[in-house]
Amino acid sequence: MFATHRRVILDTALADPAPAASTDSEAPRLEVTGLAVMRGEFVVFAGLSFTTQAGEVIALTGPNGSGKTTLLRALAGLARPAAGAVHWHHPGARPDTEGAFMHFLGHRDQIKPALTARAHLVFAASIAGDRAPPDPAALLQAVGIGRLADIPTSVMSAGQRRRLGLARLMAAPRPVWLLDEPTAALDTRGRALVADLLERHRRAGGLAICATHEDLGIGGVRRVELPERAP
Repeated sequence: MFATHRRVILDTALADPAPAASTDSEAPRLEVTGLAVMRGEFVVFAGLSFTTQAGEVIALTGPNGSGKTTLLRALAGLARPAAGAVHWHHPGARPDTEGAFMHFLGHRDQIKPALTARAHLVFAASIAGDRAPPDPAALLQAVGIGRLADIPTSVMSAGQRRRLGLARLMAAPRPVWLLDEPTAALDTRGRALVADLLERHRRAGGLAICATHEDLGIGGVRRVELPERAP
């Protein structure tokens, strides 16, 4: 049995988070060594090791139940590893602001139905430490829901809410994206939008790690495959 302990290690060489990497010393990097995660008394995965660097898009693949979402949560510091370590290297990785250099977009919308899309973006930017998003209307237009800026999100479809989630990635830029099924509920144009956002993020020196069952629509994606968990 694994001795439970949490090791999400943050490199603290520099203090201020940056929206995108510009030099090798500032570029986000990740080292995962010997990682094991349990769910109750069951081992989800064990002995997982891999590294990433800025300018990469990583696809976490594997069958249902293999632990893709759990792994993303462990990388974000939201799930406790049973063994091993997650080591982030980035100027914004400070113990007092853990996660300030990353966005985590889960498979749930994390949207309050009474708020408008515009209000969601303003709020997302404010809690991320940015005074205001660049232009909420422009961001919503960019993800194809500009006409829905000022209506309650309760009337949006699942795909439209997913597009709003993608707009939040741009409302407060961060160099690391952890995305759980980013193309879920999206139509062909929506999937093309995800591919474009990932390509732009990669070219800007960002790092994206995506749990997915689908092709992300861009070349050069590196796969980290989780094996099927034994019954």
